[in-house]
Amino acid sequence: MSKEGAPSRILVVEDEAIVAADIQDRLEALGYSVAGWGTTGAEALDLARSSNPDLILMDIMLKGPMNGIQAAHLIRIELSLPVIFLTANSDEAVLDQAKISEPFAYLLKPFEERQLRTNIEMALYKSRMERERERLMRELQEALSTIKTLSGLLPICAWCKNVRDDSGYWMRVEQYVEQHSQATFSHSVCPECASRYFGSNIDGLPEGAPGEKAIPGATAPPEPAPQGELFPSSPPAPPSSTDSPAS
Repeated sequence: MSKEGAPSRILVVEDEAIVAADIQDRLEALGYSVAGWGTTGAEALDLARSSNPDLILMDIMLKGPMNGIQAAHLIRIELSLPVIFLTANSDEAVLDQAKISEPFAYLLKPFEERQLRTNIEMALYKSRMERERERLMRELQEALSTIKTLSGLLPICAWCKNVRDDSGYWMRVEQYVEQHSQATFSHSVCPECASRYFGSNIDGLPEGAPGEKAIPGATAPPEPAPQGELFPSSPPAPPSSTDSPAS
């Protein structure tokens, strides 16, 4: 493919030397670069692989076992390069066959330079838009593959608030959520628990601050069920109602 700002490179596939030379002269006069010249379907395939042109002008009636339609079909599947057919045959049956290879245009010989330029520019534009759409689709698929969602019924222990995963193992809520979403957790203390267990409001404490120190008098949270156990061996004791607030 041509670099941005460089002339578009076009491969010419035409088995009549005089016609091929005329097409190449026209292309250069219009400001395009000729990427190569082939005379058979097999040559067209080899040149398309080696030169990687921006577009191919392909005569339909080529000599040899492979015609232009067959060559264009293989190029389209393998390399996704845009092809414009050139032909002196306006037969409907030939046109129907040509549709199989999904050509970007179809020019009847003889054609004017204005027709040639218009069809080339439209084909190049459609090809760029197609590649851009494919790039966006790949990026979308990659983004969707990284998204995890939570859905369905999630069993949660009414006492310790551990949850049970699909394999029957119990784990902490934050551990489960981190495994099934893009969320991460930072521990802090809510105002209600601060007032209940510490007798003071600690709204000023930044949530998730690095190096947070344990608050004197804090009641340790209940131990979660070990990994691999379906049920904890014994439930933790609830906080005593007689617990006095930390001084």
